[in-house]
Amino acid sequence: MTNTDPILVIGGTGTTGRRIARLLAERGRAVRVASRSAAHRFDWTDPATWDAALDGVRTAYVVPNDTEPHTPELVAAARDRGLERMVLLSARGSDDPGYYADRRNTDNGHLQGEQALSASGLEWTVLRPTWFAQNFTEGFFSPLVEAGDLRLPTGEGACPFVDADDIAEVAVAALTGDGHQGRTYELTGPRPLTLHEVARVFTAATGRTVVHTPVTPDAFIAEQTGAGVPADLAEVLADLMGPLARGREAHPSTGVEDALGRPPRSLEDTLSRRG
Repeated sequence: MTNTDPILVIGGTGTTGRRIARLLAERGRAVRVASRSAAHRFDWTDPATWDAALDGVRTAYVVPNDTEPHTPELVAAARDRGLERMVLLSARGSDDPGYYADRRNTDNGHLQGEQALSASGLEWTVLRPTWFAQNFTEGFFSPLVEAGDLRLPTGEGACPFVDADDIAEVAVAALTGDGHQGRTYELTGPRPLTLHEVARVFTAATGRTVVHTPVTPDAFIAEQTGAGVPADLAEVLADLMGPLARGREAHPSTGVEDALGRPPRSLEDTLSRRG
């Protein structure tokens, strides 16, 4: 690997991918952003698009496809085309078969991707973040923040929400540096927050009142579909919040500090950088 080789960022227009692409570019590294909407088209459901994205690449960051996992096939294709290092975005709890105790028996394929990568012979790093802080500012829950009411099926559960910029910095360190190969980093923020506490942080940061109203999963699904969210996505979101509601997400982890040598950013830090 040399500094002139392009670093492939699959999912490079998404929450973590675009931050990683920006950081790499700021550091003078050649970046190849690949997604369904990028100049380098990459479609997980169309393997014919994979070869062009992988051509001449030795290092890659990969955001897997959640609904139809193909990570093992991509790992094999990348290895066969000469890839040497891969950083894979996974998810907290991916190695715990009881983590998602829900109606759909949620299986997002993350563990299969991790296992394929670790057995591939490539230099590998796996990132397992918890819920992104940016879900409240630019993601799934931003409309609820704008409406002033976080109507979510999380009960009194808490989560140390992780800043996507921290995820990006860990990924860039693993893509470009040494000492991260063969490591799995569980990435969280510094302290767990209930959704009531999240609401208070937003109220203090924005001057607009934001509250949290706990709702049942069925009520959440009904409200989301009523607002135009596809039913299958609303159901997945409700299921993914199950571990948070059951207290499985509450403990902070040391992955950000282990990788970067500094503490993770807080939700207050996240919001302060927006203004």
